[in-house]
Amino acid sequence: MPDPVVLEALKAKTHPMAAAPSMVFLKPLLADHTKAEAGDWSYYHDSRDPTRFGQDNIRYAFDFIEDRLIIGKYCSIAEGASFLLNGGNHFADRLSSFPFAIFAEMEAPAPTPWPNRGGISVGHDVWIGWGATILPGVSIGHGAIIAAQSVVTRNVAPYEVVAGNPAEVKKLRLPEHDIAQLLALNWWDWPDEAVAQAGPHLMSQDIQALMAFAKAHGLD
Repeated sequence: MPDPVVLEALKAKTHPMAAAPSMVFLKPLLADHTKAEAGDWSYYHDSRDPTRFGQDNIRYAFDFIEDRLIIGKYCSIAEGASFLLNGGNHFADRLSSFPFAIFAEMEAPAPTPWPNRGGISVGHDVWIGWGATILPGVSIGHGAIIAAQSVVTRNVAPYEVVAGNPAEVKKLRLPEHDIAQLLALNWWDWPDEAVAQAGPHLMSQDIQALMAFAKAHGLD
C-alpha cells in the first residue's frame, strides 16, 4: 500500500524528481500567483527553466481584469504551452483597435468594461502538447488531449483529442461508454494512496478492472 505521508510530501515539492530538474509540480509553483492555480500532481516540463511558467506561459495576466487560469489535477503540460488571459484583448468593434487609454499622456477615457471573454479552465487528467496555445474563455474538459502547436479557440469536451489552428476535434480518446464511467468515478478526487494503488488499472485499457477496484475499495 502506498504510504500517504510519502505521497503528501512528494506532491508538495516544486521539483519532484531530482534527476529531472526540467519538471515542476504546478501547485506549489503557483501558490503565490495572483491569477492562476493548479491542482495536485499537475506538472509542467521545460528544458529551459520550468520555474518561469507563471511569468512566461501565462500571458497578459493583468490585475485590472477579473480572470483566472485554473488547472485541475493530474495534468501534463509540455514545454512552450501558453495560456492567454484577457489583458491582451483589444476592441474589435471600435473605429480603432489601438489601446489609447493605457497611455495616460493621450488622455483617452478608460473603456468600460475591457474586453473579457472569461478565464481559462483546464479539467483533470488533461495533456497539453508542446507549444499549444489556449485562448481566453476556453474550458477544457477532463481527460482531453491538446495536440502540439494547436491553437484552442473554443471549449473542448471531456476526452476529446483536438489539433490544428484553430483546433478541431479529431477523435475521442476512449469509447463513449468508458468515458461516461470515468466521469462518474471521478478517480482524480480519490485519496492519493488509492490513485497510486489503482495505477496499474489506470494505465490499462480495462475499464471493468478499474470499476472493480473502485467497488472493492468503496470508491464507486
